[in-house]
Amino acid sequence: MTTQFPDDFKCPISLEIMSDPVILSSGHTFDRSSIQRWLDAGHRSCPITKLPLPDNPALIPNHALRSLISNYTLLSPPKPRPCPEPQTLVSALTATASSLDSKLNALDQLARLSKRDSAFRRKITESGAVSAVLGCVGSEDPVLQQKSLSLLLNLSLDDDNKVGLVAEGAIARVVAALQAGSADSRAVAATILTSLAVMEVNKATIGAYPHAIRVLVSLLRDGKGREKKEAATALYALCSFPDNRRRAVQCGAVPILVRIADSGLERAVEVLGLLAKSKEGREAMERFNGCVKVLVRVVRSGSSRGVEYALLTLNSLCCYSEDMCVATRREGALDLCMGLVEDENEKIRRNAWGLVQVLRGSQSIR
Repeated sequence: MTTQFPDDFKCPISLEIMSDPVILSSGHTFDRSSIQRWLDAGHRSCPITKLPLPDNPALIPNHALRSLISNYTLLSPPKPRPCPEPQTLVSALTATASSLDSKLNALDQLARLSKRDSAFRRKITESGAVSAVLGCVGSEDPVLQQKSLSLLLNLSLDDDNKVGLVAEGAIARVVAALQAGSADSRAVAATILTSLAVMEVNKATIGAYPHAIRVLVSLLRDGKGREKKEAATALYALCSFPDNRRRAVQCGAVPILVRIADSGLERAVEVLGLLAKSKEGREAMERFNGCVKVLVRVVRSGSSRGVEYALLTLNSLCCYSEDMCVATRREGALDLCMGLVEDENEKIRRNAWGLVQVLRGSQSIR
């Protein structure tokens, strides 16, 4: 039996045992190499809390945790297991004589080995397996498609693979799975788009691909619980790119997002916050009767993140339209915001105070 390391020994980014744990100012610990890659990519927020970081974040060595990991390893040395070569497993996917069971078994092993092992993921991509995996994603067999999508998701975890997967045609296969796959396949396909959209260049490429955003909006409308959540998450990732906001609005995203936000899916409120940054998004929200009522309801009883984005959306709407200001005051938002200007969450405080100023200014003009 291999040693089962405590989860606290694993880096939240790489999911591998940390060799050089360091503490970020957010209080969370990461492996130095993983958090350094995150910072080098231009991120200035904690990967876990999403709270902002200073321009040059300090990485404080976590000597206590490093000592615990070292001692645990000495006391319980893991016994290595032979790891099959990726090329052997990939051959089972490409060989014309391979049975369906052989392909499913190969995908199971590749997915299991690649889930937490970045080195193995690198071996898979270097072995030329991506085209074979994408071929399985296009299969009419639902089980084969689902397992190959799970492997594709694992491969997309590494930033070095994200652009390469898109270049090899991953978007076409993933969008096709979104349109015609099983419920589980659609959910995984949406998650893959979220993963690929971490790279800015991919946001533009995915958004420009025919029907990509449209099928996500359709999944948001017609999907079940997990499908809706993953579709909303993918839209949130994509709509940080301005052109994709216009595309999402044109596909009818706003009424759908307001309805599912009203049913309790707060990720929809986050997407509305991004769409409200565009003229098309604000106009669509103004046309939808009851949009302000839903947003104020989230401010009144939502989670911290829901409140933050509901306030952000209301700010955008009220700065844009006097009618939106009137509707927002009518729902009692001014009193709600006054109660939030001393909230412990800095973003909520800032957004609440901004909305107070907008509503008071509008009221005095009237």
